[in-house]
Amino acid sequence: MIGRLVWYAFLLAAAAVTAMVQIDRQSAVNPHFASLTPQPVRGFAQAQLARRAIVSGTGVRAVAEAQLLVDRRPIPAESLRTLAQAQFKAGQVDAGFVTIQMAAQRGWRDPAAQEAMLRLAVAAGDEAEAARRYTALFLQNRTEDALLVEFGEQLFADPGGQAAQTLIKIVAGTDRWSTQFLQRGARVIPAQSFSATVLEADKRGARFECTALSAIAPGLERREAAAGAQLAELVRSRC
Repeated sequence: MIGRLVWYAFLLAAAAVTAMVQIDRQSAVNPHFASLTPQPVRGFAQAQLARRAIVSGTGVRAVAEAQLLVDRRPIPAESLRTLAQAQFKAGQVDAGFVTIQMAAQRGWRDPAAQEAMLRLAVAAGDEAEAARRYTALFLQNRTEDALLVEFGEQLFADPGGQAAQTLIKIVAGTDRWSTQFLQRGARVIPAQSFSATVLEADKRGARFECTALSAIAPGLERREAAAGAQLAELVRSRC
């Protein structure tokens, strides 16, 4: 009899924990559930509560909620980025800068952290670091072309500048996303800089697919005749 009662109690406890975890997960898509999630199992819910405090709470409250989020979910870069936002809200500027840098180093796939670091690098005049952050954003499908166009014009207006030279090194150093670079770069990077990057990367050993090169050359020529002509010449010589 006692054994059966213990078994039923165990099943009831497991069901309760499962229900609480499900509520926590549901809060990721429906923030209303965040406040309903019991404190011991808050993970996704804590992220919602931290964001809510950043938007409508005090700076002290925002930092407290965000720090609790980092304590519970220390691995995702999004947790550190949320803490940085809370620190900025609370006026903890120096701490916020350190935290956002940690978030960007940990999460190359976190667009918000990378955009923050890109803007900081541009403001500091660090073109090489800005080009690296630009590349991290460039590779994310979630990054809007408008943002890449905005910073592409700032960073790569001069094909011989430090930012453009850093981009050439990055493109020449890998062949895993050369086609993606051609397709998107032709849209968002200034035409002359894009053409110069492709030509110089090709000289340094990058291997671009002839199909992709041939497909983008006409569009680039419509943007800027000289840049398009340079790319067309590469197509003729390589393909």
